[in-house]
Amino acid sequence: MKFLIVGLGNIGAEYAHTRHNIGFDVVEALAAKYAATFRTDRLAAVTEFKIKGKQLIVIEPSTYMNLSGKAVKYWMDKEKIPVEQVLVVVDELALPVTKLRLRPGGSDAGHNGLKSIQELLQTNTYPRLRFGIGNNYPKGRQAEFVLSKWNEEELPVVQKKIAASVEVIESFVLTGIERTMNHANKIEITL
Repeated sequence: MKFLIVGLGNIGAEYAHTRHNIGFDVVEALAAKYAATFRTDRLAAVTEFKIKGKQLIVIEPSTYMNLSGKAVKYWMDKEKIPVEQVLVVVDELALPVTKLRLRPGGSDAGHNGLKSIQELLQTNTYPRLRFGIGNNYPKGRQAEFVLSKWNEEELPVVQKKIAASVEVIESFVLTGIERTMNHANKIEITL
């Protein structure tokens, strides 16, 4: 059984470890836990490993956020992975920094990465793990906020939440989305 785990972000050093790139940070933590390293491949950085016999193909699209769907569709088709065995890890303004939200589908909520995936897959029913980044920014400054680095007070919470996200992904692969949602959506990370 194969799963496609997708971390959303933008390529380039200037975007590394920003709020918008939390998807990359989560899948890199997942890969590191299994001593897996990424290689450059078609439309993405890719790594593969197994968790208890289940094959994971983990990608970081190299297409920039607003074209993420190209990489997702290519790797789904190449590896013959059904949409319910895809999990997209994405930053979410509508959730506080302390929260995660796992959903089997839903709107793109104005997120360009999700919008691209939805357009190319022709569906909005694909699992996504939304990583709350908060919305503490002045009016009109959303783009600057999502492309900014975490502040010092947030970093310990973010590190704990990245570790929790890795556990959520493992649970999704091993026990399915329903059981995982019951647990993941109650998680509140505080110091």
